[in-house]
Amino acid sequence: MPLNDMQIRRAKPEDKPYTLGDGQGLSLLIEPNGSKSWRFRYRYAGKPKMISLGVYPTITLADARSRRDEARKLVAEGKNPSEVRKEQKLALQTESENAFEKIAREWHQLKSAKWSAGYASDIMEAFKNDIFPYVGTRPVGEIKPLELLNVLRKIEKRGALEKMRKVRQRCSEVFRYAIATGRAEYNPAADLSSALEVHQSNHFPFLKADEIPDFLRALEGYSGSKLVQIATKLLMITGVRTIELRAALWQEFDLDNAIWEIPAERMKMRRPHLVPLSAQALDLLHELKTMTGNYRYVFPGRNDPNKPMSEASINQVIKRIGYAGQVTGHGFRHSMSTILHEQGYDTVWIEMQLAHVDKNSIRGTYNHAQYIDKRSIMLQWYAEFILGIRN
Repeated sequence: MPLNDMQIRRAKPEDKPYTLGDGQGLSLLIEPNGSKSWRFRYRYAGKPKMISLGVYPTITLADARSRRDEARKLVAEGKNPSEVRKEQKLALQTESENAFEKIAREWHQLKSAKWSAGYASDIMEAFKNDIFPYVGTRPVGEIKPLELLNVLRKIEKRGALEKMRKVRQRCSEVFRYAIATGRAEYNPAADLSSALEVHQSNHFPFLKADEIPDFLRALEGYSGSKLVQIATKLLMITGVRTIELRAALWQEFDLDNAIWEIPAERMKMRRPHLVPLSAQALDLLHELKTMTGNYRYVFPGRNDPNKPMSEASINQVIKRIGYAGQVTGHGFRHSMSTILHEQGYDTVWIEMQLAHVDKNSIRGTYNHAQYIDKRSIMLQWYAEFILGIRN
């Protein structure tokens, strides 16, 4: 007679293994230790065969009957269920061996002997945080251009355009390696550069290096709020987001040690952020101290000093000096990223300065300390470059 769930639950272990039959080759094996597992017995090529269908209760009675029926169908088609299972297992193993992550790690190991430890670590970290979670388990030969494009655009949306470009290049190298080793026939990363370049045009407008001198001369000639004028300069040379600057509190600044520590609750990624202050930034802050030092906010609101400066203040100045549509407050971050990369500064320092490193790829306070001196030198060069080229 067919089994039922109550019979199975009540079946007690005995000194020796025994089985309960359900019919059509399906039975439940009860071991002396109390474990219960499903068996399917069949004949193939005139010989008796048996395969396991899983362990109860993970595999329920209904599941076991469904698996039995599938196996009986294979037998009726002249196929051996045991051999079919081996083929499926081999296919899964082959798929795993051809997974993008496995091949990327293989490529990385091959290439990293020629790289510095820091550079090799940066490349692998980018893969771990931005690529592997999305296509790491996918067979390298099955990844399509659109699939990879959608992954790269996740980086692009963070504003880390240079990082996105480099990650695409590294992905392309992995695909080329896969092709060379016979595990892929096509490189989907090769055709994506133009698509990503087009998409970049949707980002905040920004100034190129040769456009900054005229902008600064126009800003110097602005006869409106001195507070907003200084805020615009600080935004340009620190690389922080507009909201992070507008809502800055005097208590966050250690002017003696040239450090601005923005607390986690004010950061987009909810991570504390250290900003080294250049000599030029310190000069501007000391000037501000005489203006707003008695207030809580560095940039208090015009109508209510207990609130930060208006969200529109900096963009209004940009508009009034004739640069509407050519740059926004946020666009200064793009300018910084572009110029610093062109000067050959380390991507990790730039990304950390722009606080693009999110909670999945943050290296923690250790790296804040590790890179603070290097970022300080980088920002000092940048402040001298930006505020110096107006002359």
